[in-house]
Amino acid sequence: MTQSSHLSSIINATPRVNMGAHSANAPLAKSYDKGPDVPLIEATIGDFFDAIVAKYPEREALVSRHQNIRWTYRELQQQVNQLASAIIEMGLEVGDRLGIWSHNNAEWLLLQLATAKVGVILVNINPAYRTFELQYALNKLGCSVLVLMRHFKTSDYAQIIGELCPEIYHKDYKHLDLVEIPTIERIIWIDEPDSEEDFNFMQKFSEWMKEGDANDPRVAERQASLSNNDSINVQFTSGTTGTPKGATLTHRNILNNGYFIGEAMNLTEEDRLCIPVPLYHCFGMVLGNLAVLTHGGCIIYPNDGFEALKVLQTVEEEKCTALHGVPTMFIAMLDHPEFANFDLSSLRTGIMAGSSCPIEVMRRVIDNMHMSEVTIAYGMTETSPVSCQTNEHTPMDKQVSTVGLVQPALEVKVIDPSTGDIVPIGETGELLTRGYSVMKGYWGSRIKTREAIIDGWMHTGDLATMDEEGYVKIVGRSKDMVIRGGENIYPVEIENYLYRHPKIRDVQVVGIPDARYGEVLVAWIIPKKSGSLTEQEVRKFCSDHIAHYKVPAHYRFVTEYPMTITGKIQKYKIVELMKAELGLE
Repeated sequence: MTQSSHLSSIINATPRVNMGAHSANAPLAKSYDKGPDVPLIEATIGDFFDAIVAKYPEREALVSRHQNIRWTYRELQQQVNQLASAIIEMGLEVGDRLGIWSHNNAEWLLLQLATAKVGVILVNINPAYRTFELQYALNKLGCSVLVLMRHFKTSDYAQIIGELCPEIYHKDYKHLDLVEIPTIERIIWIDEPDSEEDFNFMQKFSEWMKEGDANDPRVAERQASLSNNDSINVQFTSGTTGTPKGATLTHRNILNNGYFIGEAMNLTEEDRLCIPVPLYHCFGMVLGNLAVLTHGGCIIYPNDGFEALKVLQTVEEEKCTALHGVPTMFIAMLDHPEFANFDLSSLRTGIMAGSSCPIEVMRRVIDNMHMSEVTIAYGMTETSPVSCQTNEHTPMDKQVSTVGLVQPALEVKVIDPSTGDIVPIGETGELLTRGYSVMKGYWGSRIKTREAIIDGWMHTGDLATMDEEGYVKIVGRSKDMVIRGGENIYPVEIENYLYRHPKIRDVQVVGIPDARYGEVLVAWIIPKKSGSLTEQEVRKFCSDHIAHYKVPAHYRFVTEYPMTITGKIQKYKIVELMKAELGLE
């Protein structure tokens, strides 16, 4: 088979899905449902991308507004192949790990596609991470290369690297002894270094690109050797063990999920999706990049980080047809003083996800932002991530109150956690997902993987109900998890970090309601010595070393916790006391 016929066969085998047909099924008897039975994409990300390029070579593929970049699919492919060649030239083999620690930019997308073409595993690192989390992530995966922004707003990533690896300031970056992250061999800056001296111990992304050749035959050879079941991406998700767990995802996981997400949005090559959500998260790289690329549309980055005004300007000037965001982003745009000055009539669809979507916000998005086909998506990193999604056929009452129906080629059920039995329609239980989207496992954690995935079913830890039509409603979460502005946080991780403070004897962290972020953290601390510790000290201890969204908003210094007679701490009582104190009842 020739290369052109091979690429054509990939596209021709890709199913179009009638997302409305599923909702016409007979009423369900139990809280179990299965999505439409359709064939899956069995190509690798690199092969599928090349097939899309062959079909839409001159269509605009990427607009990165803050970088003044506009690339067609052919131009994007040339850049991707050159970077893929540079990765091979660097000596990275299939299965090696490359970390990306950056906000949104064209380089992020290039790395996502180039690593997929050569079988290198892309490790997504949250830009909000600080020394404690960065060191853990890089060492857990054994990353050989770290690609990062030098700075962003008040964050100085160079300083953080310097704290971890004082030896980094040696003049020869190729022979560093990085004792805190010993596997790192190369460090690449995406943005411009601040001074000429920086060139001596780091390498610019643009210089790294020059080491590659867009016509390097090794890229095609490597690409042809890959399987779509190969691990290609690791994303960290907070875990109840107190340290993040690396959800390991394959080409098959995220390529199919991105495609079906785009199908639920009715995406075509005519669509232009504005992506202000972060690329390090599945929301950006799967619901955003892959949903668009699998349909031949255009990816548009309004800025490196979210700014409501920039998004509004971008939607109007680029005639965007789709827009993604967490509820707090949509609220910020709707409430912006200049909102009424923008023409958003080009918008049709998009996704609101990341945390509970308030009904009134949904209505405002539909009415005031012209997003009549906006969808709600639900899932978790471990399921690539989307399991359920609304679509244009979803009735309005379901659109604003549920997370839609199970996606194609997936199954969901709601069980009684104590028995494992499927609960009757309308009853609350734990939501489980099974199918192609379930991760390969947690990197280096077989025990945790076996605890999370049983007989192929991913236990989400979320409480849900299902109606007779299969619409799923999330009614609660696992008891400890807190969602602050779309970011999932497990308090035990923060507790384990705070235990490192020399003046803290004990600490309990809980979440309480917050008008802006949905939830924020509260830390109840028992100091080793009464009066020896201040809130300012604890705040600084947190802000210097952990992500900003994990820093508690409120602190209380106490001598004891509410406890049961058996000595178990009653966290729900801490929540009740804080709500009463702050007038949140």
